[in-house]
Amino acid sequence: MSRQQLEKLIGIITKQTPLGAQAIEASRQFMDEGGGKFKTPADVTTKAIKIGAMNAEWISTPASDTGKTLLYFHGGGYASGSITSHRYLMQNLARASGCRTLGINYRLAPEHPFPAALEDAKASYQWLLEQGHAPSTIAIGGDSAGGGLAVATLVALRDASVPLPAAALCISPWADLTGTAQSYTTQHEADPMIAPDAIRTVARWYHASTPADSPLVSPVFAELGELPPLLIQVGECEVLRDDATNLADKARQAGVDVTLEIAPDMIHVWHAYAPMLEEGQAAVERAGQFLQNHLLAPNETQTP
Repeated sequence: MSRQQLEKLIGIITKQTPLGAQAIEASRQFMDEGGGKFKTPADVTTKAIKIGAMNAEWISTPASDTGKTLLYFHGGGYASGSITSHRYLMQNLARASGCRTLGINYRLAPEHPFPAALEDAKASYQWLLEQGHAPSTIAIGGDSAGGGLAVATLVALRDASVPLPAAALCISPWADLTGTAQSYTTQHEADPMIAPDAIRTVARWYHASTPADSPLVSPVFAELGELPPLLIQVGECEVLRDDATNLADKARQAGVDVTLEIAPDMIHVWHAYAPMLEEGQAAVERAGQFLQNHLLAPNETQTP
């Protein structure tokens, strides 16, 4: 990557995306339209489905094994983002991993604060089990808020004695909604995407009357023992960098198999810019290999 290439990308990105309470619909539209700037390749197959009242979508490439699933939770601060905004990233992860990706439109704050998103995430996993998918053929993943939601979902499923998926992928996870991690200060100038004050506002929309340090709101404060292997990827320049590193440390201390990747010079969810940023594609490929290493084919396991 040339510095010019990265600077061009940063010039496109601004901190104007989220987050005034009066501009929430504009923010959602911005994300959905921005998500369409990279056209979904012609060989990608999508199938819209319903999980209860929730919209969801299967995303497949020619290399996808229909017996292996990446259940994916989009980012957007729990207040914006959708299948539309993240379709390119989800198909790219499907291509790299050889899985099908199942994306969901979980309910958004401030209209639907915690625990709405968590309930929808759990319901989507339970639906997969009810459809006959074995846990060893499923991984869950997400970026930003979706990355934190992935870990919160694991904790909630574990506590409910539900069999856990084989692995989890956390891209730039928002895992601490208290907004007190050191990188909120140290990386403020380096991060072109996330303004600390704005993200604290969105955090309040999501956690509402629930304390921000509650384990299922901010999984960095959860007991993380017995979780499946985690791949945590974060950019060096992110305000959320310490959310990722603190989450990795906490999980390791609990005996979880954790791979932490801190990408030099990279920004929040740089994977989404893979068509114009070679580091983004490289990170997607590493995520795909991680999933390949941990997911079993259906004939290698028993359906519960």
